[in-house]
Amino acid sequence: MATQTADQKMALITSNLQEVLNPEIIQEILTKNERPLKIYWGTATTGKPHCGYFVPMLKIAQFLAAGCEVTVLLADVHGFLDNLKAPIELVKERVGYYRFAVTEILKAVNVDVSRLKFVTGSDYQTRGSDPKDPFKGYPFDLLRLSTCVSGHDATKAGSEVVKQVDAPPLSSQIYPVMQALDEEYLDVDAQFGGVDQRKIFTLAVEVLPRIGYRKRAHLMNPLIPGLQEGGKMSSSDPDSKIDILDSPEIVRKKLKKAFCPPKQVEGNGVVSFVEHVLLPASALRSPESTPSISIPRRDAEPLVYTSIDKLKADYLADVLQPQALKPAVTEALLEILAPIRTAYEASEEWQAVEKRGYPPPPAPEKKKKKEKNLGSRFPGAGAVEAKPDGHVEGEGALEMSVGRVKEANGSA
Repeated sequence: MATQTADQKMALITSNLQEVLNPEIIQEILTKNERPLKIYWGTATTGKPHCGYFVPMLKIAQFLAAGCEVTVLLADVHGFLDNLKAPIELVKERVGYYRFAVTEILKAVNVDVSRLKFVTGSDYQTRGSDPKDPFKGYPFDLLRLSTCVSGHDATKAGSEVVKQVDAPPLSSQIYPVMQALDEEYLDVDAQFGGVDQRKIFTLAVEVLPRIGYRKRAHLMNPLIPGLQEGGKMSSSDPDSKIDILDSPEIVRKKLKKAFCPPKQVEGNGVVSFVEHVLLPASALRSPESTPSISIPRRDAEPLVYTSIDKLKADYLADVLQPQALKPAVTEALLEILAPIRTAYEASEEWQAVEKRGYPPPPAPEKKKKKEKNLGSRFPGAGAVEAKPDGHVEGEGALEMSVGRVKEANGSA
């Protein structure tokens, strides 16, 4: 591979991003060319990774291509803090699942994962760096930050990332402060994430210098719309996303029902998926590094697109229609997902960690049938018991013994 200039690396690092904060930090390191740029991307180990994860994975592939050192933070502690989405025992097990998933997603798009570094949050976030000095290390630095970040600012920073509830626990404020501190303890130059993390990124820029640490650059990718109208692709909404291990039948079913109105590209999750996943992935999988998607048509030649601008123009002009686009997107996605599912089926360890991290819900208890009072001839009758000789005993015995009641009345 030819040696890249600083400008070429910068272009590759920042391409297809929605926003970059403090790009001069990156440019200076690339210009000096004394060491690789160091970037980290973190993911809380909560719900199962879905196909929206291809967006950051494809960007990580570009970081690696630009010669960057990339760290993937498997943020188990953050997953626990996020409004207790899962108990810590499950969150710890899900670290293994995420490691398998991230690795196989990258391998599916021909990325060399040998240069990728994985770090688990609890390995350094829960202990000090010097056993002899309790005032050194991550836990005490977190306390130091807590003295110079207001509760209001911490809540605001996490408002688009941490689950919002009426009475949020204190952990929802600790979450964004920890994410800022991770930049120092992972020893990186830049943090990468979705544009929904912007408020946390700006908090980090503001507060790290307050305890003597340098500010970092921040790289933000766009969020792709979900498969249903409105909202992003999210693990908490099953209808909005496709899991990386979904069967071909489920993938076809979900894409068939996906929101994809004709002549509309804004908010169209299917068109966005082509733009941010399928075209970039096809370039990585192609020997010529050329992005391409072919869309068969029933009564005409296939439409072949190498740029999203042309695809969008044809879609707006109704040259390309949903009934042609959806099946083509389905088959292109299934081709990418196939090696991931094959790796899962061949790995007993991955399957075992899935069962431990995502155990199936318990079967619902069967409702007990209410015992009927078969001896009652009218509502509200008391419980009675028939004896062998025919008489009845119990709370409603008198009312049930109609003949005896009449007899008693007649002899009065």
